[in-house]
Amino acid sequence: MNAIKELLKNDRYAALSGIELLDLAPGRAKARMRIEDHHLNGVNLVHGGAIFTLADLVFAAASNSHGTVAVAINASIWFVKAAREGTLVAEAREVSLNPKLATYAIEVTDDAGDLVASFEGMVYRKKDTIGG
Repeated sequence: MNAIKELLKNDRYAALSGIELLDLAPGRAKARMRIEDHHLNGVNLVHGGAIFTLADLVFAAASNSHGTVAVAINASIWFVKAAREGTLVAEAREVSLNPKLATYAIEVTDDAGDLVASFEGMVYRKKDTIGG
């Protein structure tokens, strides 16, 4: 897991967004993002791209957690509630794992525990290993 954590530390866009990885286990990951002024769009709600970035980071963490390089081939997000302040938390869980493909479900919630967005993603699992 240390190699995956080091890989994620190199995710400069997630770092710029202020995303903090909280937990990592095989097929699972959890991260948070404190909402700052630069996360807001023109109508003072959290920008969809900021929410997607948070979900994408836990997607990357969970899908690479087995030590095999996994790269996204598809991702979809549904925004179900607006957010404007506080902290957002994203949790990823593995739905299926095969030698070449894996799928993940991610939920993004607010401080009240309400669902803000639902994200689904699929990765292609390469033969390369993390740190190898």
